[in-house]
Amino acid sequence: MEKQKFDGYADKYDEWFMKNDKLFTSELRLFEKVLGDISGKKLLSVGCGSGLFESYIDSSNIEGVEPSEDMAEIAKKRGINVIKIGLIEDVDLPDEKYDIIYFNGSSSYMEDLSPVYSKCLRALKANGRLILLDVPKESAFGFMYLLGKSLNTYDHEYLKDAMPELPYPLALASSGVWHTTEEKINVLKNLGISRFSYYQTLVKNPLYTNEEPEEVIEGYKSGGYVAIIAEKN
Repeated sequence: MEKQKFDGYADKYDEWFMKNDKLFTSELRLFEKVLGDISGKKLLSVGCGSGLFESYIDSSNIEGVEPSEDMAEIAKKRGINVIKIGLIEDVDLPDEKYDIIYFNGSSSYMEDLSPVYSKCLRALKANGRLILLDVPKESAFGFMYLLGKSLNTYDHEYLKDAMPELPYPLALASSGVWHTTEEKINVLKNLGISRFSYYQTLVKNPLYTNEEPEEVIEGYKSGGYVAIIAEKN
C-alpha cells in the first residue's frame, strides 16, 4: 500500500492533542454537539484517523475509512469498525445506508471535494446529515499553518512570540490542502443541499486557546474549528 500522509505520525497526532488538552476539550465539545444523540444510528467516519475523538463516545455503531494503516490500527483498538484502509475515493459506499457521515478534519487533506461529498450524500438516508468539521483556511489557525507550510518551519522571525507553545506538527500542517468554509458550503449547494446549520469553537487567538476549554457557539465566521451540518433533502 502506498504510504499515506499520516503513516508514521499516529503517535504524534494523539500526543499533540493530549498535550494541548484544553484545545482538545474544546474540539471534543464541538464534535459531541454536532453529532448529537447517535444511539441507534448508523455512522461513517471518513478519515477516522486514530479514533481519538470516538474513544470519548459510544463508537459501537461507527464505521470508518482511513488511508493510514498506522491510524487505522489504533482506531480498530478503540472500537471503530474500519471497513477500508484506503482512500474514500476508492470505496464503494452503499446507497442510503447511513444516518450520519462525518469528516473530522479530513476534508483538509482532500484536493477535490465535490466527488467525495457527492458519494457520501448518496450513501446517506433521507434527512441524513453530512457533517464537516475543519480548521478553516481563513481562520487564524489556517493562516498559521499556511505560513508555516510556506516557510517550511515554525521557527522563524515572522512567527516569533506569535505561535502557541505546542503548534500542530508541521509535517501534518504542510500536507494539508486547507479549504475555506465558504468553499465547502458552495460545493454542497452545487450538489443540491439547501439545509445547513453551523457551529464553531476555538474563537480565541491560537496563542491562548489552550488556556481553558471554550464553549461551542453557533455560526462559522469566528472559529478556528468549524462544523458545517448539511441535511440531505
